[in-house]
Amino acid sequence: MFREMRRKRQLLPENETQQILIHGTSGVLALTGDEGYPYAVPISYVYSDGKLYFHSAKSGHKIDAVKRNDRASFCVIAQDNIVPEEYTTYFKSVIVFGKIRIIEDESEKRSAIEKLALKYYPNDSKENRDKAIEREYKPLCMLVMEIEHLTGKEAIELTRERK
Repeated sequence: MFREMRRKRQLLPENETQQILIHGTSGVLALTGDEGYPYAVPISYVYSDGKLYFHSAKSGHKIDAVKRNDRASFCVIAQDNIVPEEYTTYFKSVIVFGKIRIIEDESEKRSAIEKLALKYYPNDSKENRDKAIEREYKPLCMLVMEIEHLTGKEAIELTRERK
């Protein structure tokens, strides 16, 4: 169903691919937008329990796109070092394919926003975190992406260094 990566030598090991998702701070979520045009939006996220979680307002282009078509892809770039003399970059990235949905269950929604909050402010007190979440909770929408396929890739130069 999903294409195999053409340059298999550059495929990152699964554990490194997972680490990129765990430590990344943002990525680009790609959806089917209005009139069938691609809609790609930069967004913060958290990767937990093999799923990706995103926050959103309850209305807008992203939500309309998710309601129209649940298929999505998400890309995270972990490294992109420019090497001018080689006219290239030494990169590491991950691309994920899966199905995305709006979280309707209140306990699942609360759990998802807490995971996101902990990722971005792990040293905050529970009391402060709870206040911040409550302040923004009413207009908050949480999305979850169930991963169906993912690959990590690195520049061939980094692959050669590994060997």
